[in-house]
Amino acid sequence: MSDNKSMDVDKLWREWFTNSAFSIDRPLRKIFRMLPHDPRCKFCYAPFQGAGGTIVRSLFGKQRSVLNPRFCNICEEYSRKFPGGAEVEMSMLFADVRGSTALSEQMSPREFSQLINRFYIESTKAINEEDGLVEKLAGDAVAAFWGAGFAGPNYVRRTLKAAQNLLRVMEREKIPVGIGVHSGVAYFGAMGTADGLTEISAIGDEVNMAARLASKAAAGEIIVSERALREAGMDGGKLESRSLELKGIGKPILVRVMLAHSKIIKQI
Repeated sequence: MSDNKSMDVDKLWREWFTNSAFSIDRPLRKIFRMLPHDPRCKFCYAPFQGAGGTIVRSLFGKQRSVLNPRFCNICEEYSRKFPGGAEVEMSMLFADVRGSTALSEQMSPREFSQLINRFYIESTKAINEEDGLVEKLAGDAVAAFWGAGFAGPNYVRRTLKAAQNLLRVMEREKIPVGIGVHSGVAYFGAMGTADGLTEISAIGDEVNMAARLASKAAAGEIIVSERALREAGMDGGKLESRSLELKGIGKPILVRVMLAHSKIIKQI
């Protein structure tokens, strides 16, 4: 790829993530999200099955990609047409089931799989409601990210709102979950995998930071970086402050601890 073409692709992804300048699906994402039902494209939320799947196939030609079942055929084609990405401002959320090994030992394999499935379903709902993009569902963890292009200018605040909503649901489901929320610059785009598929993902030190914060969160806690609170325009003065030592970071960092019912998020 020439330098000029590479720059064009970088600009394309950056504009999509920050402004949705080239995404024809942006006005449709909320409509797709309202249609029944999962599973659906993780990029545009077009459903693959049921009445919703029939509608998007008939009107928009969208159906599950044969090559990558996590995307619809059109999003898969687009990501292959424009491989690459850009460094963009984003917020990230990582959520982990606490003590999953101990839980699995106390349950039958079927019971534990049902618990993890409930965790996936309810986490995805909480993230989708605040226009986040689910990056992965793996093991006992969920990762997602937000950008201004598809979640609006209050995207960091919406990340925190999703985190609180997720915790409230997990309390009802009696699933012990800890969450980490951070914001910063990360590389976002379409990257190839070893088996020839295309994965839309976010990588970088700031993404790793969010994962490390989640690893420090006890069940029922949201560990939030000071930067995320600041960029959300929130005063964390009434929240518990902690100094954490994180792997790969030379000095302790200050964070705040939110709970499911911490009252610092105003109506967006």
